[in-house]
Amino acid sequence: MEEPAESLISDQVELRRWRMSDLDALERLVYESLDHLAPWMPWAADHGRQQTSDFLARSQAEWEARQVFGFAITSDAAVIGSCGLFRRIGAGGLDIGYWLHPHWTGRGLATMATAALVGQGFQLAGIDRIEIHHDAANPASGAIALRLGFTEIERTRAPEGPVAPGEVGINVVWRMTADQWKARTAEHAERAS
Repeated sequence: MEEPAESLISDQVELRRWRMSDLDALERLVYESLDHLAPWMPWAADHGRQQTSDFLARSQAEWEARQVFGFAITSDAAVIGSCGLFRRIGAGGLDIGYWLHPHWTGRGLATMATAALVGQGFQLAGIDRIEIHHDAANPASGAIALRLGFTEIERTRAPEGPVAPGEVGINVVWRMTADQWKARTAEHAERAS
């Protein structure tokens, strides 16, 4: 498979490909989440309608180029966050990014969304590893990786230093291999039966 499905369902969340008609919902979502996003996302400082529109247009182009697969995270049809699979760690790999509106955090929804992305990512041709990267000052992102069974593989100084106000400039990298995910999925299926 060359690209993921445009819609993924995982427990209490549905992921669906971003579309231009999401402009109002995404603009409102980011605006309401600015205090939550600003410490970790450099782009949050310049948020506005034009940046939101540009993001959605870029999402379409990057999907068509098969470089980034961006999804709206929804619950009961409401857009509650964003996530994506990114081809920026070299051949055979993808990394995952995610964020939720603060009202929706602490419920396991980002973990569910990330699990859906991992499962879908390993169905793409040639993918043998998936990574999650975050700043060391953002342990919530690392907690998702840990809950899903990722292994922390390194902590390195970011060459550019901190790029957002809450960061300390230490990149933490977590990795899951296709074999590890397959074993984990089989183990969970066995426990469920």
